[in-house]
Amino acid sequence: MAARLVIDQLGNNTIVVNATGCLEVTTTAYPQSAWQVPWIHSLFANAAPVGSGITAALEYLTINNKKKNTPKPTILVQGGDGATFDIGFGALTASWSRGDNLLYVCYDNEGYANTGMQASLSTPKLAKTPTTLPALQPYQYLNKRDMIAIALAHRVPYIAQTNIAFPADVKEKISKAQKIKGPRYIQILVPCLPGWKITPQDQMPIARLASETGLYPILEFINGQLTNKMTVPKPIPPVREYIRNQGRYSYLLNNETKLNILQKIANKNIEKYNL
Repeated sequence: MAARLVIDQLGNNTIVVNATGCLEVTTTAYPQSAWQVPWIHSLFANAAPVGSGITAALEYLTINNKKKNTPKPTILVQGGDGATFDIGFGALTASWSRGDNLLYVCYDNEGYANTGMQASLSTPKLAKTPTTLPALQPYQYLNKRDMIAIALAHRVPYIAQTNIAFPADVKEKISKAQKIKGPRYIQILVPCLPGWKITPQDQMPIARLASETGLYPILEFINGQLTNKMTVPKPIPPVREYIRNQGRYSYLLNNETKLNILQKIANKNIEKYNL
């Protein structure tokens, strides 16, 4: 659903670079593709460099007058949190440092969903996965990597965090990013049904609560400045409401001490961004 919103907003003059992951497996089973635009598969580790190569090729054609009067396509590089937070992290930040003219979209489902929902560096603290079990110490205290802060440190011109529960916001941010030159990074929360152990009817309410509790703020930065944010409702829903229908957090419902750890994370976000 998130990918459909993104490509529909970008339009036909788009070239897609897709890192390995669930999206690539389900939409482009060789030799067919559901994308209806130029599309190339990359490994987990090299989606951003592949996008950089396409950008360089288009610049070469323009310089040599072969594409001079042709509108330049948007180069969309996309992957899950495994390809973004972990395996492709170094290549992505190198692309930011070079100032590559790429729109990078991360579909964040907070784990390696394609291979059994093992923990990634996007997995939140205390979430139960096959590689972060509650009984193990200190692995249950993994901290989610702050990709927004890292993008800000690289002076990425356009940075946004959004949520599939707010499709109009997703479309608006994609539209803004398409008009900006240089590196652009958009991170979209997309709950994984089997990975989070949730039902289809709970997907959108849970996604909405992620932002309304303050755990997953909806933010927009242009040239390093926070230009837009979604404030949380009053009264603010407690984090317990967010986790209560998720199997990955079920063990926390009777553990107030650990539940309070997540609540403090939400409270800190609300204070930090004045939500």
